[in-house]
Amino acid sequence: MGGRNFGPVNRAEHARSEWDNRVDAILKLMLDGRRFRVDELRRAIESLPERDYMTFSYYEKWLAAIRLLIVEKGLLSEQEIDGRLAALRRGAAA
Repeated sequence: MGGRNFGPVNRAEHARSEWDNRVDAILKLMLDGRRFRVDELRRAIESLPERDYMTFSYYEKWLAAIRLLIVEKGLLSEQEIDGRLAALRRGAAA
């Protein structure tokens, strides 16, 4: 999405939800210098499909990029992530 004009950036302070804080914590753990770097995160965010980029919240973009990088780096496979998410959903439904 680089190079496109999306207008001014809203720099007003805003309250973060508990979910936002969790995504922020996950990112801090992954940016420890061994897993991935900020420039890789930026590239992953900018590679999101346009529809996702335009509709995801700030932290949803981060989470999608983190997932992409985790798979790219071979830390987990898509199948492992999907399996764990399915198990968590089953547990929440019970």
